[in-house]
Amino acid sequence: MAPVAMRLAAQSLSDAQPVPFWLEDPGKPGALPALTGTEKCDLLVVGGGYSGLWTALLAKERDPSRDVVLIEGREVGWAASGRNGGFCAASLTHGFGNGLARWPGELSKLERLGERNLDAIEETVARYGIDCEFERTGEIDVATEPYQVEELAEVYAELDRLGLADGVELLDRDAVRAEVDSPTFLGGMWDKRGVAMLHPAKLAWGLKRACLDLGVRIFENTPGLQLVSLGAGMGVRTPYGKVVAGRVALGTNVFPSLVKRVRAYTVPVYDYALTTEPLSPEQLASIGWKNRQGLGDSANQFHYFRITADNRILWGGYDAIYPFGGKVTAEMDHRPETYLKLAEHFFRCFPQLEGLRFSHAWGGAIDTCSRFSAFFGTAHQGKVAYAAGFTGLGVGATRFGGDVMLDLLAGERTERTDLEMVRSKPLPFPPEPVAWAGIGITKWSLARADENGGRRNLWLKAMDRLGLGFDS
Repeated sequence: MAPVAMRLAAQSLSDAQPVPFWLEDPGKPGALPALTGTEKCDLLVVGGGYSGLWTALLAKERDPSRDVVLIEGREVGWAASGRNGGFCAASLTHGFGNGLARWPGELSKLERLGERNLDAIEETVARYGIDCEFERTGEIDVATEPYQVEELAEVYAELDRLGLADGVELLDRDAVRAEVDSPTFLGGMWDKRGVAMLHPAKLAWGLKRACLDLGVRIFENTPGLQLVSLGAGMGVRTPYGKVVAGRVALGTNVFPSLVKRVRAYTVPVYDYALTTEPLSPEQLASIGWKNRQGLGDSANQFHYFRITADNRILWGGYDAIYPFGGKVTAEMDHRPETYLKLAEHFFRCFPQLEGLRFSHAWGGAIDTCSRFSAFFGTAHQGKVAYAAGFTGLGVGATRFGGDVMLDLLAGERTERTDLEMVRSKPLPFPPEPVAWAGIGITKWSLARADENGGRRNLWLKAMDRLGLGFDS
C-alpha cells in the first residue's frame, strides 16, 4: 500500500466504532430470561441464529400444537446472523458455478427450490410484518480484470443453455458503470431476482417475535452443554437446568456441534466489514447506484458491498482468517490490519468518495465447509437432526435447512431429502497442524491466482479434483 493511500485509509477509520453496525440499532429487543430447572417439549431447537429461528417457526407453522422450545447461548442474532452483509440469496449451492461443479444432474431442481425458498422468505417477512428493510434488488457480479469478463460470459452462456438465464443480464463496461460507477469495473452479470438486500439483525429479531407469537418458548443466555439419549427422547443439559425433548434440531453452525462427529466438517473463518457514514446526495450522485443492488467482485479474494436503507455503503470480505485450532474467540472479532486493507481497497474502487469516513468496523466467524454449501444429517437413531456449513450464504439457505431438518426428524421422504446434496457429506477437514498448513497454502494459492489472470496452480487443481476448498 502506498504511503499516501495508507494515510488516507487510516484517517477514514479514525472514528469507526468497533461494533457491528446492524446490532447497534435502537430497535434491538431486550434479552429473554435464561432457562432454569427442567423443561419438557416436543421439539428442542438449539441455536438462536437464522438456522434455529427458521426451524422453530416452520415447526409451528407445520403443526401449531407442537410444543417447541428454543435455547440460545447469548442473545438471538448476536453472532453471524447479526453481523453479515445482508445478502439474502436464492442459491442453495454458494452460487451457480459451485452447484454445477458438484451436482450437475440436479442443479435445475436446486435452482428451483432456491427460488421457491427466497419467495417464501419474502412472503414470510410480509405476513408477519417483519420490518427488515427487505429489497429484492438482485446482485451484480462485477469483473475487475479482463479474464473475469470472459468468465462471466461463460457462466451466462451456461445459464442460458440450461434455461436458467431468465432475469439475468450480462453487462458490458458501460452498462455496469451506468448502474454503479467505479473505474475498476470492466463488466458484470446482474441477477435481478435471485438476491434480496435486508437488515440482517432486524430479520433475526423479527423472526424471534414471530416465533414468540406462535407460542415458541425462547430462552436466551442458555447454551446447550451436553446432548444425551433418554429412551424415546433426548436431553440437553444447560447451565441452570435441562430440556427433555422428543426431538432435537441443532442450528449451532460455527459453534462446536453437540454431535461431536460433525465437528470435523466445519472450520471457523473470520470475515470483516466496514460501513461508511451516510452518503450525501452529491456523493450518491457521483456513484449512481439508483437501483440499490448488492455487488460482489469476481476474484477469489472477493469483496461484497451494498447500500443500506440510510445510504451508507457496507464494504466487506477479501480477508478470510482461519484461527489455528479452529477456536471461536471474541479476540478474533476485530482485526485493524484488515480494516486498513479494506478501507484502502474501498477508495481504490470509489476514488470519487475520497474524504468519506467509516462509522463501524467489525468481524465475525462463518462456518465454512469444504464444499462451500450446507450439509445435513441425523444422529441418535433419527431423534436429532443438524444443518451446518452454510459458508457465508446462510441468510436465505438456513430456511431451506430448517425445512430439511424437520423432514429428517419426521422421517419423511420429500423432494428435499431425496437430493444428493442432502444425502451426501463434504470431505472433513484434517486435524491440526495439517488443517492450518493446508488452509494457509490454499489461501496463498488463491491470492496467486488472482494476480495471474485466474490461473490455478497445481495445488488448487489437486484440491478441485478432491472436491476440497476454502472460502468465506
